[in-house]
Amino acid sequence: MNIMFVCHGNICRSPMGEYILKDLAQREGLTGHTIASSAVSREEIGNPVYPPARRELAKHGISCDGHHARQLTRAEYDAYDLFLVMDSSNLILLSRIFPDDPDHKIHRLLEFAGRPKDDVEDPWYTRDFSAAYEDILSGCKGVLDVMRNG
Repeated sequence: MNIMFVCHGNICRSPMGEYILKDLAQREGLTGHTIASSAVSREEIGNPVYPPARRELAKHGISCDGHHARQLTRAEYDAYDLFLVMDSSNLILLSRIFPDDPDHKIHRLLEFAGRPKDDVEDPWYTRDFSAAYEDILSGCKGVLDVMRNG
């Protein structure tokens, strides 16, 4: 299964999702999956994970070293099975990259936590990286179940 996390700039929430899910999958010995992250915007391209997000991951023993923000491209639609967005704004901006979703690959991350209408609030604005981590972790645990069950 190929999974792409998507947020606005690819420096906070989507890389947190990428590295949390990679950690969970590695702990379970789940291999053969591609887990990545990207942005709907261009404004942070090339930048590393935002320091407070990096510190939050590190508190949980997760490294995001080497990550650099990048924008999602239309060509990636066929390469991934799931595109997991963090909020309703991401969904709107993603529709500019993917004008349609014929294979129903686009979902809010929190759908996988039983919260289909909820957003992962952007810690860039809320400054609550711990809350973002907990929301993302809960969604990733649901995604992990999908990965396990094929």
